[in-house]
Amino acid sequence: MTGHFDCAALGPNKVVNMSNGASTADQSHEYAGKRLGLPEDGADSLAPVMRRFVGTVLDWLLAEGLVVLAFGQELQDPRTGFWVMGVWALMGTLSVWLFSFTTGQLLLGMRVVRVGAEERVGIGRALIRSALLSVVVPAFFVDIDGRGLHDRLSGTAVVRTR
Repeated sequence: MTGHFDCAALGPNKVVNMSNGASTADQSHEYAGKRLGLPEDGADSLAPVMRRFVGTVLDWLLAEGLVVLAFGQELQDPRTGFWVMGVWALMGTLSVWLFSFTTGQLLLGMRVVRVGAEERVGIGRALIRSALLSVVVPAFFVDIDGRGLHDRLSGTAVVRTR
């Protein structure tokens, strides 16, 4: 996907180049996460996009498995997708609220944190984040720090635990 987009959620006059995620309005920081007060690498640094994607795929596969085990749904049944989406969203909301990570994030050494606050994510932010992720599109629009719109709008970031 190439081109640019403007989004008020990214801040005033932010234009993001969709081909490489670079902002034309602000390229003054040296690494992703610096503007957020996060370290460049190691624990508590922003998790890479591919690691976050793989974590989401693992969570989706777990949700599929739970639906098949709990309901005996055939994966070819058209209703299975709706059940899987619901279980995935519920799992994501509850686990981020209660533990600050999903199963996929735990396996890959990540967790969800509030940006600029020591408090845990909370049920409201976890719900906003899961609802936005459920429509998939916000995850494809990233800011200069590599955070998807779902993280930006919920005031969260996915960071490494190790």
